[in-house]
Amino acid sequence: MNRRPITEDDLHAYVDQALEPERRAEVASYLDDHQDVAARVAAFATQREQLRGAFAPIVEEPLPAELNLSHIIESRRRSPMRAWWAIAAMLLLGIGGLGGWTMRSALQEGSNGLSALAQEAAYSYGVYAPDRVRPVEIRASESAELTRWVSNRLKQPVKVPDLSVSGYRLMGGRLVATSHGPAAMFMYDDDHGDRLVVLTRPMSNRNLDTPMMPQSTGDVAGFVWADGGMGYTLVGQLPGDTLKPIANEIRKQTRPI
Repeated sequence: MNRRPITEDDLHAYVDQALEPERRAEVASYLDDHQDVAARVAAFATQREQLRGAFAPIVEEPLPAELNLSHIIESRRRSPMRAWWAIAAMLLLGIGGLGGWTMRSALQEGSNGLSALAQEAAYSYGVYAPDRVRPVEIRASESAELTRWVSNRLKQPVKVPDLSVSGYRLMGGRLVATSHGPAAMFMYDDDHGDRLVVLTRPMSNRNLDTPMMPQSTGDVAGFVWADGGMGYTLVGQLPGDTLKPIANEIRKQTRPI
């Protein structure tokens, strides 16, 4: 059976997480095979987060006095003709308020930044993990330089996890840009084609500690958490019960002493 072509609307709906599961899987598969498009989709996602951040103050603004319900009722008593304008204002307020509260809810859900970190890791995985030519900037043979580089750029001491006990070898890493600043990305391979990505960056709350939480974006799944103000996420195309012991090992190695 021929699949429907992937359109620009599909890509935007993918970023907005507005696709049905089956269609979302088709778009994810398409992005795996088209890295130029995947990079563009990652840029869309960054722009989306920046817009949400820019409009966050508007969500918190108090209701204008002239749109207060008691004020509208009093105006209606004084002038029946103005009642229609009041009703229209209430309708517009209801529509706008629904959108505002929806945005507010989304912002509160990601208030600690972990949901954003999880998405950033999934997008980085989608762009770099399929790359068979240059998936990393600095290779594992130069791990000491890699550690110094990312620690200097993140202004935090960064530990590169050793996942050999889990059957994955370090390929190397790179810095990736996010809407919250630079993040360190480390990539691992099991020599059978399965790759894992660990993404870490400082959180806005430098004292943040959170339990490990599962997360998924399309066919990329993993776990996200924070220790001592540093956020970490492990992602890959493996079942959660396979990834969780690896995530636990990473947390054990990177936890502040």
